[in-house]
Amino acid sequence: MSDVEKFRSLRRFNLFMACLHFAQGVAMLILVNDFKLPVTSSYLKFDLLTQKLTPQLSTVFQIRIGPLVAVFLFISALAHLFISLPPKINDWYNKNLGRGINFARWIEYSFSSSIMIVVIAMLVGIYDIASLLILFFLNAMMILFGWLMEVHNRDIRENSDKAKVNWTSFYFGCIAGVVCWVAVAIYLFSAGSGEMKAPNFVYWIYFSIFLFFNCFAVNQVLQYKKIGKWSDYLYGERVYIILSLVAKSLLAWQVFFGTLRPV
Repeated sequence: MSDVEKFRSLRRFNLFMACLHFAQGVAMLILVNDFKLPVTSSYLKFDLLTQKLTPQLSTVFQIRIGPLVAVFLFISALAHLFISLPPKINDWYNKNLGRGINFARWIEYSFSSSIMIVVIAMLVGIYDIASLLILFFLNAMMILFGWLMEVHNRDIRENSDKAKVNWTSFYFGCIAGVVCWVAVAIYLFSAGSGEMKAPNFVYWIYFSIFLFFNCFAVNQVLQYKKIGKWSDYLYGERVYIILSLVAKSLLAWQVFFGTLRPV
């Protein structure tokens, strides 16, 4: 298959994925209940009785989880449409793929996957607004290290015999990503048993989405190691797209059947 045919096929594939993401996002808005979780803050207040500073917990606002889930599905749908429909944008996308870079992917992931980690964090009981903000941007930085990985190694495709892969950004990204999942795990596994224990579906969410997040890293390794079909950068691009759909769909419907379905 020629490069022109490959890019045409990839464009159709992106449009199809846009439809799948969009349809699921619409379904989330239509089918879900009004389940909400609080976003809180904690500050110190001087207690006149004890003459000590004591923490005071307050609810900043409550957020509906259903629409929040729909948001990361719609972000993906919009991104697929953005790189496929406008001819100039699609040409820019194809040109970057030929250089071993996809800026659009990292921009979309930095928002969509960071919302995903926030949803998971809230389901295990992380409600503090500062903690959620930190998790969001720490996950976004993990994704942006993926961007840097491709920027630092963009000459690999054209000069593969002489160029050596620079893995620094990949390692830093892994560190940022691990911290997010460790923070969520602390809340999930230190809750104990009984009434304090998280529902079983939350454990399934944690392990399944953690697995798929790691598959993205494995895909990048296979691309730069040029193992088998991954020697073609476009093959790895398709794998990224499939992983994105599966991870988002898996999280969305696990949350739906766990807590968002109408009763």
